[in-house]
Amino acid sequence: MERVDTRPGAGARTMRWAALGRRQAVGSLVGEAAASPLKRTMGVAQLTLLSVGATLGTGIFVVLGQAVPQAGPAIVVSVVLAGVTALFSALSYAELAGMIPGSGSSYSYAYATLGELVAWVCGWCLILEYGVSVAAVAVGWGQYVNELLQLALGVSLPDSLSAPPGAGGVLNVPAALIVVLAMVVLLRGAKESAVANTLMVTVKIAALVMFCAVAFTAFRAGNFHPLFPLGAAGMSAGAASLFFSYIGFDAASTAGEEARNPQRDLPRAIIVSLVLVTALYVLVAVAALGAMPWKQFAGTEATLSEVLVRSVGGGDLWPVLLSVGAVVATTSVVLTVQYGQIRILFAMARDGLVPPLFARVHPRTGVPRAGTVIVSAFIAVLAALVPLGSLADATSIGTLFAFMLVNLAVVLLRRRDPGAPRSFRVPFSPVTPLLGVVFCAYMLGSLGADTWIAFGAWMAAGLVVYGLYGIRHSKLHRPQGPA
Repeated sequence: MERVDTRPGAGARTMRWAALGRRQAVGSLVGEAAASPLKRTMGVAQLTLLSVGATLGTGIFVVLGQAVPQAGPAIVVSVVLAGVTALFSALSYAELAGMIPGSGSSYSYAYATLGELVAWVCGWCLILEYGVSVAAVAVGWGQYVNELLQLALGVSLPDSLSAPPGAGGVLNVPAALIVVLAMVVLLRGAKESAVANTLMVTVKIAALVMFCAVAFTAFRAGNFHPLFPLGAAGMSAGAASLFFSYIGFDAASTAGEEARNPQRDLPRAIIVSLVLVTALYVLVAVAALGAMPWKQFAGTEATLSEVLVRSVGGGDLWPVLLSVGAVVATTSVVLTVQYGQIRILFAMARDGLVPPLFARVHPRTGVPRAGTVIVSAFIAVLAALVPLGSLADATSIGTLFAFMLVNLAVVLLRRRDPGAPRSFRVPFSPVTPLLGVVFCAYMLGSLGADTWIAFGAWMAAGLVVYGLYGIRHSKLHRPQGPA
């Protein structure tokens, strides 16, 4: 005979625990996306470039200088390891983006499979991933602006105005400025933002190809011996840091409600963009390590520019051109990742988990105007006050956690709803998505204790917010008695 808990308040406690696992139906999410007030203006080319624009930026232009001292020449292997880890998750993103073409990305996928609490945790991780990564990229943008000013004009901004308090300055003004400029573009509309991004992506790909062509003129094979001077642990630590460079390919999935044919185009955009970015990263890493010994990377900021200055002749011409490309590249990342952050909050607000202000769309531009301003202001403050290294590691841990949930969501949806329409299917499932979980867990284990402590504090704050607001305001909340 089943035992019934008759203690006072037992029914309310049971109802609250049940609320944590409530799920949104896939059909409901698809219906919401179809009725979205956002304007459908993007085709597969714009979506692919959105994904490339969000991925290709500070990671390879700046973070490479922090990752090489951790791995040595094995950083080339680290790039491949990080790329394979991202590929497993990209395949899962492609399947779920074709099934659930909304703005919520992995947050929505978790809501349909793992329940509201896990969806909230995933959304909270995405806020960390997108918001903090924009701030980190903005810091990198400021570094390359300073490098460009020094090379072109012989002047640079004082540390007090170009570095945060933890890095010897008072306020990083350039980092905050680029976030505000991106906000102005985003407020004009998705179509206008996509046009600006297309132009910037073209410039930054050209800049990286130019870097490789010039750096290979100073290539020395001896720079790769020994390949693993810091062992396998160094290689995996380098991969964990460089994983920051792959963050952004999932930005295309946040444009599901602004894509003209999301079921067909989103999977294509995600996979093509990741393959293109990985090929460029491997080429750049080989060129950089071949031109400059790995021990000289320590302490570099505008890393690729310094490789050309120290190892290649020809004066300042190539470094100036590369710095121009880096400034454009990081501008594109700020724009596209900021866009993704705003769209995820739009989806969470529509579900009632964050205030409805973030879901209000301006009737003329089709943009969540208030959400865009609030998010941009928060990121600008973060970029002005926090050093790059701390931001990059915090971004990586939030992203890896979200990617694990996406891979699990594929496995669960295959079991629960095997007959649902899928425009793309992960090959060799469930092996492939489970390998994605394993690779993400391995990368998480390579991050430092300080990063884990900061992540734990962020998660604790998120659970408090959910307990005080989200669980009560969720659109799935149906009170059936006194709580």
